[in-house]
Amino acid sequence: MELRHLRYFVAVAEQGNVSRAARKLFIAQPPLSQQLKQLEDEVGTQLFTRLPRGMQLTAAGESLLEDARVILARAEQAPLRARERERSSQTVLRLGLVPSAMQSLLPGLLQALAQAGCDVQIEAREMISSQQQRALRQGELELGFARPGHREADELELASIDDPYCLAVPASHPLAGGSGMLDLQAAVHQPFVGFTRYQDTDYFDRTVALCAEAGFTPLIRHEAGQLVNVLALVACGLGVAIVPASFAMFHREQIVFRPLRASRQASRLAVLASAQALKRNPMLELVAQLAQSQLQALAAQLTQQGATVSRPRPV
Repeated sequence: MELRHLRYFVAVAEQGNVSRAARKLFIAQPPLSQQLKQLEDEVGTQLFTRLPRGMQLTAAGESLLEDARVILARAEQAPLRARERERSSQTVLRLGLVPSAMQSLLPGLLQALAQAGCDVQIEAREMISSQQQRALRQGELELGFARPGHREADELELASIDDPYCLAVPASHPLAGGSGMLDLQAAVHQPFVGFTRYQDTDYFDRTVALCAEAGFTPLIRHEAGQLVNVLALVACGLGVAIVPASFAMFHREQIVFRPLRASRQASRLAVLASAQALKRNPMLELVAQLAQSQLQALAAQLTQQGATVSRPRPV
């Protein structure tokens, strides 16, 4: 598989039409169609459904699009990163982050690193949990803040806390006035604001499973790819959203967060690390310890705001 195949694939996926993508790429349509066919043959499955007026990604195509964008971005940055590494003597920490961790954990970690005098160059990357796990195992990350979906021990986990699910509702909503734990069944007829599935398949599937456990399929009327936008839509009164308790730390006056009754669907926040990378560099081991301290501090904040959480668990 060559980079040009991925560039052509992404262009067609984004344009939804081969002829428009060909114009954007400044190539003729027949060679572009041929390149797409070669890519599908190499992947071993159909990536597009051909429609009368365009192209629609299959499930396999959506998965490849996610990876292709990452690969192309990394390829574009590789020469610059190589030159920077040559000029710098700093330890480089490639850090994966689920979006919420950028606000709940990253600021404290950066402050702790500065206070400890760590000469570390952070390269932060927003990545969903499954991408982080794969990148850590492939040596593309050293550390990550992720949301594993199960409770079984993972060799990548250093520590984790419970970050239980809440229902974010507009302050004027009838469900905003109650107290105590909320049964999700109460939201059966409510329009939901969901996280865009292609951006975070893991979280989307967990929230749908949470509703299925409560006996209904959520009416997802609105979607957003970032937590701030999910909360903004809720604040506008457009719907309710299932979010982890830590989201309440980004509190808006127009939103009330109702803790949900216990579920089989786990909601945890964890520090992940590559054991090999930590062994190679003692500085990274110190950074990992500071990251676990930030997780512990977040657990304390969640306890103060009334969420039922556990202390960080060594894994």
